[in-house]
Amino acid sequence: MATIFTAWQGVKGRIEAALQRPRHGGGEVDLLAVSKTFPAEAVRELYDAGQRAFGENYVQELVTKAAQLVDLPELAWHFIGPLQSNKTRPVAEIASWVHTVDRLKIAERLSMQRPPQLAPLNVCIQVNVSGEASKSGVTPELAAALALAVAKLPRLRLRGLMCIPEPTGDDERLTAQFATLRQLKEDLEREGLALDTLSMGMSADLELAIQEGATMVRVGTALFGART
Repeated sequence: MATIFTAWQGVKGRIEAALQRPRHGGGEVDLLAVSKTFPAEAVRELYDAGQRAFGENYVQELVTKAAQLVDLPELAWHFIGPLQSNKTRPVAEIASWVHTVDRLKIAERLSMQRPPQLAPLNVCIQVNVSGEASKSGVTPELAAALALAVAKLPRLRLRGLMCIPEPTGDDERLTAQFATLRQLKEDLEREGLALDTLSMGMSADLELAIQEGATMVRVGTALFGART
């Protein structure tokens, strides 16, 4: 407990320090603990420390952990991995957020499959800001059309945009990619969409993301350690 609590406090300290520097936007930054590949016991330990939002990349892992941790009433699951259209139902039924909507078909299935007794499913449009062929996400040029279409769907609430930048040690390139997402959000707000979320920044680059306006950072390694 001491180790994971210390790591959690350290990450929260990094976020607070980044918020003191000049940055785009305002308000708080939420921490999403990325628990993929780590056991349910690690999630429970961090929940006991005070963390409530957890991110999973794989549908079956989400289903398994949600069943194991059903007794934690305030736990909020965020799905942050690529989502195939034939696997949307369990995500629509379990998750509070989906960060990786990159085509209208996925959004339509999530909308149709979201149980009506649950609150609307919070969703973000994933944008491929690096242009890498290996990355999921809609291109920046097509992001606005997708966002406007998703915003009209029932039982979904479009919250904002998400990106996974190119893995590079070049801070200028990273900053430019985060800035692309921020500028897209600002463009969509001018078109009338009420967006409040920029999901960007991970263990190695959360300070740069916060500088460019991130409102949610997705952190795994700095909390749980290296994945095997």
